[in-house]
Amino acid sequence: MGEVDAQGQSQVWVAAIRAADLAPNDATRIQHNQSCIALYNLDGRFYATAGICTHAHAFLSEGYINGQTIECPLHQGLFHIPTGKPLSPPVTEALKTYQTKIEQGTVYVLVDGG
Repeated sequence: MGEVDAQGQSQVWVAAIRAADLAPNDATRIQHNQSCIALYNLDGRFYATAGICTHAHAFLSEGYINGQTIECPLHQGLFHIPTGKPLSPPVTEALKTYQTKIEQGTVYVLVDGG
């Protein structure tokens, strides 16, 4: 079940995790092709962003979640999870965000390529 983004790139929904396996206000890391993706459960709403901090190589899934923000575990920069927007130094570059959906208890992420 593929789609095409605004730039004409093909996109595909990939099964990431069973929704029940990611506790509320927690995150996990998934890998799809060459992409590291962080998947978040914010009180039952699932979000996905690039999994590596834009400032330095740190896995955001290992960071601290507070409300709708993730704190990078390396230098404590904050990102807004739903939008990927940087909120505090040293981070200045936004995270790529991905659409998510839940079907039959599985969380899917819309990723580039196949």
